Amino acid sequence: MTREVKLRATAMFDLDKWSEIWATVRRHKLRTGLTAFGVFWGIFMLVVLLGAGKGFRNGVEGEFNVAKNAVFVWTQRTSVPYAGLKVGRFIQLTNDDVATLEREVPEAAVILPRSSLDGTFTVQYGTKSSSFSVNGEYPGYPAVEALHLTSGRFINNIDIRDRRKVAVIGDRVAEVLFGAANPMGQQIRIKGIFFRVVGLFKGEGKPENAQERAQTIIIPLTALQVTFNQVNQVGYFAFLPKTGVPAALVETKVKQVLARQHKVAPTDERAFGSANVEEEYARVQGLFTGISGFSWLVSIGTILAGIIGVSNIMLIVVKERTKEIGIRKALGATPWSIVSLIVQESIVITAAAGLLGLLFGTALMAGINALIAGQNVGFFANPQVDIGVAATAVALLVVAGAVAGLVPAMKAAQVQPVVALKDE
Repeated sequence: MTREVKLRATAMFDLDKWSEIWATVRRHKLRTGLTAFGVFWGIFMLVVLLGAGKGFRNGVEGEFNVAKNAVFVWTQRTSVPYAGLKVGRFIQLTNDDVATLEREVPEAAVILPRSSLDGTFTVQYGTKSSSFSVNGEYPGYPAVEALHLTSGRFINNIDIRDRRKVAVIGDRVAEVLFGAANPMGQQIRIKGIFFRVVGLFKGEGKPENAQERAQTIIIPLTALQVTFNQVNQVGYFAFLPKTGVPAALVETKVKQVLARQHKVAPTDERAFGSANVEEEYARVQGLFTGISGFSWLVSIGTILAGIIGVSNIMLIVVKERTKEIGIRKALGATPWSIVSLIVQESIVITAAAGLLGLLFGTALMAGINALIAGQNVGFFANPQVDIGVAATAVALLVVAGAVAGLVPAMKAAQVQPVVALKDE
């Protein structure tokens, strides 16, 4: 470390200089407070807007209880005549489509045939009975839709192969049929057919979705087909693309394969319906990016206004202390000591205001989070502040404060002692 650098470091940590800065701030409390408020408000608004944006993001993403790259494809009625077949034909998906899709759509990591019993059906256990939804699924279901198992297991490949009459029930089903008793291993009757309970899951998601899931019974699709007269019938398909494969590619290829399989005109866009969660999620992320950009724009504008205010105040300080600066230079003060005095005062104001803004903004987000903890408030949950981003903003603010004080400081350093001492 050179002698000049050591002198500068010593000047920066001169206690007398810090005491002088503190005395100046105390002498002009109102002016300093109003100047610092602009910086405080900019950081405060940045933290609040980013925290609220994060809460909105968490709430919306919490509503996505399906895989964010999932694709769903179902059949509708044809709208174009093809190969001698009339318009308005309903297409029935079958188990044969599964093997065809596995062979011709290698881009799909998960191919999940699904079906359900139309409406709700009376389910009985002993003397208790109620109506619930019944869905036929494959073991890949939890990869596509979130499933919170609280007890037991989910459907496995042996259940599918052997068409086992087993059931995984929602917590509301267990509450109605079993009360406080343990449902595991018990037999329930669905349309008079006995199924053994092997798993229990909790309904999650939006309130209406959670309630619907909690009243659902999941059984092996193969058991549903043979037991309830849906032999070789599939209701619809869910897909997950392989890593790096766009969901839109899988969606397009699946429709093309199914169109060939069921003799549907290539130009018939109404024969198959589909939902691409990846595209919907990308649109939502675009919205979040816009919100974040708006937050930064508003906050940075406010912070810049505060920084400009700090710079203007430092210019006033330099003008007020012109004679003092001249005396300092006449007594041998170096230009650097003059510059460091002004810059340090600018840094103190911006850093203190920025840290207070960060503290108050974080405290407000923590308070809001505590108020809504455990409550369902729709599309808003767990507002958070990325401390790394906030700390970086404050660090940049300190640098900006130094820059804001640099111009007035350079002006002060150029003061000629003779001219300053003549100034009245």
